[in-house]
Amino acid sequence: MSSQGIAATSLLRRDETITVALLLAFAGGCLDAYTWIVHGVMANAQTANLVFLWVYGMAGDWARALHFVPPIMAFAVGIVMAAWLRRAAGERASAISTLVEILLLVGVGILHNRMPEIAGTLGISLVAAMQAAVFTKVEGATYSTVMITGNMRQAIEGIFAVASGAAAVGTVRRSGVFTAVCGAFGLGAALGALLTEVVPDLALGLPVVALLIVLLRCEVVRSEVSS
Repeated sequence: MSSQGIAATSLLRRDETITVALLLAFAGGCLDAYTWIVHGVMANAQTANLVFLWVYGMAGDWARALHFVPPIMAFAVGIVMAAWLRRAAGERASAISTLVEILLLVGVGILHNRMPEIAGTLGISLVAAMQAAVFTKVEGATYSTVMITGNMRQAIEGIFAVASGAAAVGTVRRSGVFTAVCGAFGLGAALGALLTEVVPDLALGLPVVALLIVLLRCEVVRSEVSS
């Protein structure tokens, strides 16, 4: 590798690589599919939960409406935890957050038979929030690992810029990255839904494996850069 390539690799944070982004998006898709099929709520998309809350609330069906409150509250708690972790751990926040997410998902899998609502909706929304708040950039560009709306917008804007001849340097690659992230999320949702329907007790193993690879890549790259 050339000296310029080595410098570029060193400047790129280990948690901002395209590989990590794809793995996290895949895990995010798995978790949303799982919670929707099993619990009828979204782990990641709190916009949907908020809409359902007020749709059922305005219809007078408050028992059903309040079903969407716990994941929203758990997501808020996860954001606060992630903010504290970023402040306390600095560059290690991504690795520590990933480890916490893995442990939480393992705990959800263990407790799910005894406390399905608490373990499933609260635990997974907490995981989604921490992931969304800690992993915010891919190759320097802001993105989301737990929903595709913003990613899709940036991918389409990039394609339009290229087609209209007004693209800046790097636009093609950036648009491709966002498109790939959307695809990874969709693939995660598809495989997560399939596994949840076929072997629900093992469905959370899929995002756990993806997060384990993220953790290993973050730590390996950190060791290589340090050496």
